[in-house]
Amino acid sequence: MKNLKAMLLILSLIAVTGAANAGGVGYIDYTRVIDNYDYAQKVTKEVDAKGLEMQQYLVDKEKEYKSLDTPLKKQTFEQKTAQEFRAKEEAYLNLKNKREQEVYTKVRDAAKAVMVEQKLDAIMDQRGVFVGGIDVTDNVISKLKSAK
Repeated sequence: MKNLKAMLLILSLIAVTGAANAGGVGYIDYTRVIDNYDYAQKVTKEVDAKGLEMQQYLVDKEKEYKSLDTPLKKQTFEQKTAQEFRAKEEAYLNLKNKREQEVYTKVRDAAKAVMVEQKLDAIMDQRGVFVGGIDVTDNVISKLKSAK
């Protein structure tokens, strides 16, 4: 939502400056960029593996819980497990956010480079473009692949 608002603001500014200064507006299909970006795929696999690790943790703890024989042991176990799981969940969310931000930053930097090369005024996500603009998705994908 933030990105959409920012893109709409950019479009408004371009409209105010007039068509005489316009170099054009590019747009990218962010989903297609991510699907074709090896680093993004690696990050997705890493985050998914952490998610599966958390699920396995819960399965193991459930088995352990079933083997307990007294209500007091079960209650203590539940409290300890809940605390451990919260810590694991927080670590997972931090990792996920960090990695997603890294990917977004790399895509944004590649888009900026394409914008300069193509002499465009802005590059937007395709969802913010109703009509017109220049599709620079392939250029951004190429820029990301060559940045290795």
